[in-house]
Parts: sequence; structure tokens; C-alpha cells
Amino acid sequence: NMQFAYTRPQQLYLISSDGQFHLRPFTFTFKQVLDPATFLPSWEPELTRPYPIRFFVQGYEYKFLGLFKSRLHLYGVDEGGTIFLLGTDKFGRDLLGRICMGGRISLSLSIFATLIIIAVGATVGIVSGYYGGWVDNIIQRFIEFLQSFPALPLWMALAAVIPITWNQTLIFITMSAIFALLGWTQLARQIRGAVLALRETDFILAAKEMGASDRRIIFRHLLPNCLSHIIVVMTLTIPSIILSESFLSFLGIGIQEPLVSWGTMMREAQSLQTLGSNPWLMWPALFIILAVVGFNFIGDGLRDAVDPYSIV
Repeated sequence: NMQFAYTRPQQLYLISSDGQFHLRPFTFTFKQVLDPATFLPSWEPELTRPYPIRFFVQGYEYKFLGLFKSRLHLYGVDEGGTIFLLGTDKFGRDLLGRICMGGRISLSLSIFATLIIIAVGATVGIVSGYYGGWVDNIIQRFIEFLQSFPALPLWMALAAVIPITWNQTLIFITMSAIFALLGWTQLARQIRGAVLALRETDFILAAKEMGASDRRIIFRHLLPNCLSHIIVVMTLTIPSIILSESFLSFLGIGIQEPLVSWGTMMREAQSLQTLGSNPWLMWPALFIILAVVGFNFIGDGLRDAVDPYSIV
């Protein structure tokens, strides 16, 4: 709603203008006033009528999980009121709602790209370390060839040539593939080193003497013993892809409209004048920091839980 462009975050109240206490929090609508000294518009609450917050209200139609049509929303206010908990952008769009929508893109893209990295990197690393010989030489030379490319310029070049006419699903998959293109090489190298140390251990040699197939040794013995390392790499890769996607989208060559991510939202906060007048546009940066720190904490916990050498 362009009428509410650059609205500052609305405050929640429990005490009305007449001093009465309410258990249900409520908000007041905003009115725009002009500062006579600076001639800049500002928003002031109208304290005449409170609008209590209600949960599971009816609103505009959308598709739940992209499948089922619904008008049910988590929270809202009565008609005539507004509730912008984190403020609005230049088009009058609620920042909290857009941050939630952008989080779906940023998080799902990073997780999807990380799964590709793990699937390719773990498989190639185990095969290279287990078979050795000419197989190992060919794989390692190919990995060195890929690692010779600078990651960030290559990402920027590939992301810049994505046609804006592509549909959203194809852009999402292509961006995931771009981030996974070089990301699997480091994991493959690390898994190869771990497999080189494991393949000469007693339990691997015993499995070979008992007639176990290569597939059984790889998936029943080598892969589980590399699982803790894979999980650590995964939880470190997801934050790095979140930051990379946000950086490319911030530059305007990553996720494009109508898709929204935390990086595209940060693009609106490039101007110092905008930040000086509307600092709430920096809210997506806080969610990026929380996501990165959160995944690192999760990685530490999962590593301790699945480490076969940890002492209980």
C-alpha cells in the first residue's frame, strides 16, 4: 500500500490513552505529519481508536505450501487498522512478511545447494580415497582444475547471465547449481584424506577378507565414519552460501524480483540517506546474522552427537 510507504515499526500497547490496562495488545493507526523545520514527513500514532491484535484472521488469498488456497493468516487487526511490526519499505510492503518470504528463499536455496555439495563431494572423495591409483590421480587433477577458478568472480559471471525471463523454479535451481559448482571440491579433498586413513584400519581389512563388496565397505563402513566430518562441513557451508547469495543479490545479480531474499531486501538499504531516515530497512541483516550464528551452533551440537570417538 503506497499510502504507508516507509512507515516506521508500530509499537504494541497494553495501556490505552485513557489509562486502562488491556490483556490483549493493540496498536494505533499512523498519520503522516510534515516537520515544519526540515520539511520531512514523519509518522505519529493516532491515539483515538485502538486496534487489538487478533490471531488466525481472514485476509488476502494465498496458497498454503503452494498447494492449498487459504485466506487464514497468523495475526492481524480489524479493518481500518494497520500492524507493521518491523515497518514498511518504499512500496508500503510489510517488512516482517517479506523477511519471512525472503527467509524461505535464502534458507532453502542454501540447504539445497549444500545437499548437492555433500552428495557430489562425499561420493567423489570416498571413491578417490578408497580406490586410489589412476582413479585417484584423475579425480584429484580434475579437482585442482576446478579449484583454479576464483569462486566469487565465477559466481558473479554465471549469475549475471541468467535470463530474467526464466520462471522462478528454474532460477532457484540454477542459482543452487552455481553455488554447488565449486563448493564440492573442498569436501571431496577432506573426505579423501579421511578415507585414506580409514582404508588401512583393521575393520576395513577384516571386511575385505570376509568378502565384503566395495559398495558395502563404502556405504556401511567408510561413509558412517566420515559422517561427523560431513555434518560439520554442511553446517559451515550453509552459512557461507547464505552470505554469498545475499552478497550477489545485494549487487543485483542474484535473486531477482518477483522472488525475494534477504539479499534483495538489503539492496534497498544501499543509500545512506535512506538509512538515515529509515533505519528499519536494515532488519534483514539481523536475520542473516542470526541464521549464520544459529547454523554454526547447530553444527557444534550435531558434531558432538554423531562423533564416533566422543566420550560419553
